[in-house]
Amino acid sequence: PYVVTQSDFMNCLTLNAVRVPLRRLRSIRTQLRADGVLEEFLKDHRPDMFNRRYAQCFPPGTPSLRLGRSSERVYNFMDYFGEISLGIPEQNFSVVLDTGSADLWVPSSYCVSQACALHRRFKAFESSSFHHDGRMFGIHYGSGHLLGVMGRDTLKIGGLTAINQEFGESVYEPGATFVLAKFDGVLGLGFPSLAEILGNPVFDNMMAQKIVDKPVFSFYLSRSLRASVLLLGGIDESLYNGPINWIPLTSKGYWQIKMDSVSVQGVSSFCPRGCQAIVDTGTSLIAGPTNDSFLLQQLIGATPTNIGEFLIDCSRVSSLPHVTFALGGVDYTLTAEHYVRRAVDIVTPEGPLWILGDVFLRRFYSVFDRGQERVGLAVAKQP
Repeated sequence: PYVVTQSDFMNCLTLNAVRVPLRRLRSIRTQLRADGVLEEFLKDHRPDMFNRRYAQCFPPGTPSLRLGRSSERVYNFMDYFGEISLGIPEQNFSVVLDTGSADLWVPSSYCVSQACALHRRFKAFESSSFHHDGRMFGIHYGSGHLLGVMGRDTLKIGGLTAINQEFGESVYEPGATFVLAKFDGVLGLGFPSLAEILGNPVFDNMMAQKIVDKPVFSFYLSRSLRASVLLLGGIDESLYNGPINWIPLTSKGYWQIKMDSVSVQGVSSFCPRGCQAIVDTGTSLIAGPTNDSFLLQQLIGATPTNIGEFLIDCSRVSSLPHVTFALGGVDYTLTAEHYVRRAVDIVTPEGPLWILGDVFLRRFYSVFDRGQERVGLAVAKQP
């Protein structure tokens, strides 16, 4: 009998993966800082202020507005964009490919917000394959909120076609966050338990319709503007060095794994008994529980500002210590060019989470395996 080896398995994944090119643009936070208005923006877009101002605009009992619900801060999106189309004939949109959420949404032609006027909008009446749902949904992204209606239509991405894909049409996007965003919408790649929109998330739909060869997708996020790629259904061995280290999931919502420890210059300072982390392509930063992040910034000599950021003298970068994240028995070390820049709390039953965002993922090729419920990491090749 023929025995399938690990090498055969990896070659199969490589040959059958569908490539989705990604473009990289500046995050909203970076834009605001360059324009000198970041401090004013953050004061006006605190989550508690937004809840008071806009809660009445959402359907009663909207899950995303419940007290204690974890929220994304959209101004931290690094804006690695991919292109998708919805409907027949095709209507094109740029979306953030986000493993930290599970919903697909784009602006609706019926949207009344300023943000929608500046982005491409879905015209349901022009699509012959559109199915109206009528149910409403609300998503709370921390600093950006949206309200919308649900529908189903044909989705195309990277040459793959998924029929009857559930998605949201946003009809109300209050605040300035989405006005500044370079993306039209978000395509979530998290597990169904994260979804606010009822029905199968995109990758679940692809698996159910058997349009991907393997229940796997992977990311190569580059510092350059156009070298980044999402691979659906497999991996590309030419994009990384060495073996893939597989880490089992500890929870199926976020892509959540156990982190063994975090150390500064080889000295273990955090998570002495392990802690929880999520691998999140939709967050531009590496982030951790507030107290740990504050201590980490102190250890690397950063100075706090009055808007929650930390500053480092650029002349000292080459002499700053390395920060190492131990995952699955392997050390993943970042130099000063990749440091944590801000604390963000996401609270789960296991306690606050660390977030390994794009700063981390530009150094390491990442594989998300739904079939075996694990995350794989390998050293990414640099262009």
